[in-house]
Amino acid sequence: MFDSIYSSSVTAVQFFLMALIALAAGLAYAWILSFRIRANQRFFLVTTLIPFVVAFVITFVKGNIGAGVALGGGCFGLIRFRSAQGTADELAAVLIAMASGVAFGMGYLAYGVLMLLGLAVLYYRLSGLDLFTHKSMANDQLLRVTIPESLEYNGVFDDAFARYLRSVEPVGVKTTALGSMFRLSYKVRLKNPAEEKAFLDELRTRNGNLEISLLPFTEQTPIQL
Repeated sequence: MFDSIYSSSVTAVQFFLMALIALAAGLAYAWILSFRIRANQRFFLVTTLIPFVVAFVITFVKGNIGAGVALGGGCFGLIRFRSAQGTADELAAVLIAMASGVAFGMGYLAYGVLMLLGLAVLYYRLSGLDLFTHKSMANDQLLRVTIPESLEYNGVFDDAFARYLRSVEPVGVKTTALGSMFRLSYKVRLKNPAEEKAFLDELRTRNGNLEISLLPFTEQTPIQL
């Protein structure tokens, strides 16, 4: 059961058996992940196909893992370079699907199925538990403040930060509006959430009433837009 179905040469029957199982396992894998990962339908359709696509490459480089992984890794790098940045969940889902494709491509169908479905179920179960969620970090927020180019931003908000914030950490500076403005990003935690409006009103008096945003700070929150 756990032996490779391939012999010295790959027959049509062996190939189509591998394709059927890889696609079926990929579909089940994507369906399980869809209950935990927030993504559009196309992501799950692509995830369904990845195990078979990688297996196809491995099969037709005649079992040469080095060549297959190099080719697949290069394609994966190009796809990620040309695509919008995904979340850690999406990246892990794609990598697991690619790894299982290597097993399918070598003819180890049982191992490929176990990897895909086993890790999908494990992820489903673990993501439903209250693990790695620290209450002390639940109130972290991402503050973005737009300021005019003429304003020296080093220390300009320090007194307001000291009055309203329990903690503040600079995370980035970006020019915007063709370089005529700066957008400052901070990871912050308010002392008193009820003072949020007062805090933003004070910042508005410093930045000339330009755009300010205060968002929940999570892994999916982009640092800069």
